[in-house]
Amino acid sequence: MGTFADEPAEQEEPAEWARACSGDSSAFAAVYDRHRERVFRAALRVSGDRHDAEDITAAAFFELWRRRAAVRVVGGSVLPWLLVVTSNAARNQARSVRRHRRLIDAIPRGVDDGAAAFEAVDDAVDHAGLARELRAMPDRDRALLVLTAIEGYSTVAAAEALGISAGAARVRLHRLRGRLREVYARPPAVADELGGAQ
Repeated sequence: MGTFADEPAEQEEPAEWARACSGDSSAFAAVYDRHRERVFRAALRVSGDRHDAEDITAAAFFELWRRRAAVRVVGGSVLPWLLVVTSNAARNQARSVRRHRRLIDAIPRGVDDGAAAFEAVDDAVDHAGLARELRAMPDRDRALLVLTAIEGYSTVAAAEALGISAGAARVRLHRLRGRLREVYARPPAVADELGGAQ
């Protein structure tokens, strides 16, 4: 134990990392390939969810690239630094999920803005099912819903951020509200089936 890399990797990684720090994307890809599984397993252990672990892994490697000039290399490897970032990202992810659940629970009924997309979801909402629905949405619809119903931006501000008209945003939110009402009006088994089929 006591080492973060295999013997051959110990000799190859410092040179790869030096090239990656100089902007060589293929060298960064080699470092990614070397540590991806280990980082994913660490993220999965902390989060307990494969989808969250994938997001956490992506965030850790994004930070590795973004902060490459400041990364602390230990024993010729960036893996220890990555594992610390992974742990921090997992904590932030869990905090974000808790905040998201509190926000959904606190959404007032009858608000005619982005929050209206959630008005059919009562306090007993199946958060895993809702998360599945969000993941199944097209990127722009999900972003619109997150910006308005979760982050509290107005429809006009969210539309501007997404590069669409306020009218188009309102139409999309109306459709999303209908979709969520339809999903949560069905019995749980049917809703789960619908969510899983996406």
